[in-house]
Amino acid sequence: MNDAEQAETGWKAMGVRSTLCLIFTVTGWLLSEGSVASLVCFGAAYLSGGWDLTRKVWEGVREREFGTDFLMWLVALGAAFIGEFAEGAVLMFLFSASGAMERFAFGRTHREINALLHNAPKVARLLEDSGEREVPVGELLPGQRVRVTANEQVPVDLLIEKGESACDEAMLTGEAEPIQKSRGDTALAGTLNLHGVFEGRVLRAAEDSALQRIIRLIENAQEMKAPVQRFTDRFGTRYTALVLTLCTIVFFVWRFAFHAPGFVSGEKVSAFYRAMTLLVVMSPCALVLSVPSAILSAIAFGARHGVLFRGGAAIENLAGITVVAMDKTGTLTEGNMQVVAIEALRGSEADVLAAAANLARLSNHPMSRSIAREADRRGVINEEATGSETVSGQGLRAQWRGETVALGNRELIHGSGELPAQPADASEVWVASPTLLGRVLLRDRLRPQARGLVEKLHADGVRTVMLTGDKTGTAAKLANEAGVTEVLSQLRPEQKVEALQRLKADGAAVAMIGDGVNDAPCLAAADVGVAMGARGSDAAIEQAEVVLMNDKLENFLLARDLSLRARRIIRQNLTLSLGVILFMSITAIFAASLPLAIGVFAHEGSTVIVVLNSLRLLFGKEA
Repeated sequence: MNDAEQAETGWKAMGVRSTLCLIFTVTGWLLSEGSVASLVCFGAAYLSGGWDLTRKVWEGVREREFGTDFLMWLVALGAAFIGEFAEGAVLMFLFSASGAMERFAFGRTHREINALLHNAPKVARLLEDSGEREVPVGELLPGQRVRVTANEQVPVDLLIEKGESACDEAMLTGEAEPIQKSRGDTALAGTLNLHGVFEGRVLRAAEDSALQRIIRLIENAQEMKAPVQRFTDRFGTRYTALVLTLCTIVFFVWRFAFHAPGFVSGEKVSAFYRAMTLLVVMSPCALVLSVPSAILSAIAFGARHGVLFRGGAAIENLAGITVVAMDKTGTLTEGNMQVVAIEALRGSEADVLAAAANLARLSNHPMSRSIAREADRRGVINEEATGSETVSGQGLRAQWRGETVALGNRELIHGSGELPAQPADASEVWVASPTLLGRVLLRDRLRPQARGLVEKLHADGVRTVMLTGDKTGTAAKLANEAGVTEVLSQLRPEQKVEALQRLKADGAAVAMIGDGVNDAPCLAAADVGVAMGARGSDAAIEQAEVVLMNDKLENFLLARDLSLRARRIIRQNLTLSLGVILFMSITAIFAASLPLAIGVFAHEGSTVIVVLNSLRLLFGKEA
């Protein structure tokens, strides 16, 4: 059983043992002090309340690790050694009860996360010449054809070639509205086909599907730590040695300088009792849990609402950004461009579209998807292009109908002849070969939420910058619609990276939002890379630290708000836990008397408060 499963199920058993510990402790306290029956009850309280503590300590000792649990175990033994069985039993109860509550809290967090992971489809309906047969999803290969019937999950990422339906993508994106699907659209693995039947071509193997990418992102996120968490991770064996040394010093000072009893309590508190109390209050359980509890809660809430964080560093860094740089196509715009014209300078318009479409099917760029979709709508025959070669920031080349065909921007086809000017209100994709020369003109629409996002960022004092490879006129027009005040256009991928580096050199903390392969270097160069959607390119998602799964740009505000709240809660947790340790340590050292039970209550109480405070992130508001 892994840690997540233990977190989800172990709290009940811990709760039962904690309840038994309380019953035995109260019974022992009510019986005559020092009687055999009382001692038996306190012994049972130690056994039931200390079961989980002893097991954790033993596991640590075997690994030569002596952490905070080891300190608590020593305190319990010390209390029994000096005859303070009641206080030792109270310690065991509070420790086991807080442990059960912590386990419940983390179980709730893991349950939110695991809900996304355990519903992956297992089999698929493979279409072959001999008919249909069910095969394990893991055996599907790119290019094979699959049928999906009503109320079935899509087994892998598919390009729909026949049929129409609507898919529930809430599992991946958090978006409750069904998404209509027809020929040329992509159906994502793990989504639910609500009605109708469609057939599609496998785009990628199961392990490379959008669903599996999400699963890997979430699993990795739980392992990646925020910088501030590395501070709390230092409270291990060395800190234990420091605490034990300080407690030893306190024992000797009170024993020989202030003439306190050594071990036997009388009217004066013994030196050993003071050392045990100090040992309790200096145990940094709350401090150690301050950061991971908040980070896991933030990851869980984000995943449930279509925002995936690649670890605690992404959450911490996003809260401090001062500049948001954005790609244009597919980020500020819908990325669902419409073909408005096809122009042929050499050859026919039909051949220009056919060449563009068959090369476009090799690319995941939004313009390529739009061209391929338009070709499918017009019934253009699929004639597979081979030997494709991507030219970074310009397009691609491939062999088609026995010729080398280029598909991309003007720079890619430079030297092919005199070219007409690009219209100010449209984007262009050029096609060039020895027998063909033409272009496809497309228009994209600004995302409806883009202007609101930009205005909110400006209101919060965050600068916005558009980085695009598009022409200056087209970029400026769209930037004006969105409200973006700074525009850098006609940039190659390496120039976008240089622009980000200049922003960072000026002292800005930069987040970059993009979706395409050409955005991947920028996402890696930014302080926080943010990729758009499950439909974003593999390269972009690999480099991003935050993924907006439902392709809703406004969810960047949710991600940023969640990061700000997580940072605020982490600071609250650290302030509380460090404050309690400092105040109670000073009190334990210098006060005339501090009951061990009060020290235990302060220690365990601060731990529970820290975890419950972090759980508030699970119930935050969606932007």
